[in-house]
Amino acid sequence: MNLAFKDIRHNLGRFALTTVGVGMLLMIVMGMGGIYRGIVEDATLLVDNVGSDLWLVQRNTRGPFAEISRVPSNLVHRAYAVPGVVSAREFVYHTIQREQDGKPLRIAVLGLSWPIDKGQWIPLTGGRSLGQNHFEMVADQSLGLALGETIDLGKESYTIVGTTKSMLSAGGDGIAFVTVTDAQQIQFDTPGEAVRLERASRLARGEQSDLGNLQPAILDNTNKPASQLPAIARPQMSAVLVSVSPGADLAKVKEAMSGWGDVSVYTQSQQRDLLLKGTVDRARRQIGLFRVLLTLIAAIIMALILYTLTLDKIHSIALLKLIGAPNRVILGLILQQALMLGVAGFGIAYLVGGKLFPMFPRRVILTQTDLFQLALIVVGISVVSSLLGIWKAMKVTPNEALS
Repeated sequence: MNLAFKDIRHNLGRFALTTVGVGMLLMIVMGMGGIYRGIVEDATLLVDNVGSDLWLVQRNTRGPFAEISRVPSNLVHRAYAVPGVVSAREFVYHTIQREQDGKPLRIAVLGLSWPIDKGQWIPLTGGRSLGQNHFEMVADQSLGLALGETIDLGKESYTIVGTTKSMLSAGGDGIAFVTVTDAQQIQFDTPGEAVRLERASRLARGEQSDLGNLQPAILDNTNKPASQLPAIARPQMSAVLVSVSPGADLAKVKEAMSGWGDVSVYTQSQQRDLLLKGTVDRARRQIGLFRVLLTLIAAIIMALILYTLTLDKIHSIALLKLIGAPNRVILGLILQQALMLGVAGFGIAYLVGGKLFPMFPRRVILTQTDLFQLALIVVGISVVSSLLGIWKAMKVTPNEALS
């Protein structure tokens, strides 16, 4: 009979508890890697799925996901004038926090350039894409908004016409898709009293200016909405998304737009790199450090456990040596137990993690590559951890069996 199995069966309770403990520790290591993958996936989700070759953002900024970016609405028409551009879309992105059913609700609002972009690229789990320019919304399931439900944002109510899954911002907030017009209305919504005070302030400034005294009729415009005043531009956007025709040279199109003094131009891969090096870089390094520390702790715990198990078998090991058992039998006993402990712990981590990770507030993504790498690390830890027990076993003399 295999000595490792026999010894485990003799100390089944201790071995089972030890395996569960090691499995929980490995589950945390596994979860750390999955959380990092989830952060990266959330951060690059829109860049990868929105389908844009170039991002036009405010000059000297890193785009709407890294910081505030403001570009004029006429930038779309300027982009169309560049040879090789097949489409240019408005893009508005911002985060809001409201209260829904007595609970705080954070929403990442993304404006789609209606009617060019109705959100057909969004993977729907129910309902449909946007069907009109106002008052419709496609929401991620994490927001808890059911199909057909209405939500009040600003002075308007929006109906949930479609739902999607795993469409999250870099901060883990669920994304709500509306048209650009509605997104701007939500972003720049102003209370009625603030509007009244602003109009009164316009009138006071006009009455004090020479132009207001020479042309009193101009003061009639002070009571009009800001959008109807010819001297005031439309609300600015976060970015403009440009798609280049298949036969066009992307580098030349980018070079032409880079000459404009009010914008910075990034390719899809550059925008992705900016997100990874900025938004999630600290999280990546912090989670990586925790993974290394937890892996070292797991190795130390396993080494101490195997050393303790070896101490309990000192008399048995001495007896084996006394009857002439070769060292490879004793080595195999300890090494096999270490591998069984690591493999069983990894199995527990995978099974328990598969049940618990979907309940986490952030997405935990386990890839086959990460699991394979962790499995190799566990095997390495098991082998290294067994060295302490093997060292102790090699020091045992046959005479100890007679003491």
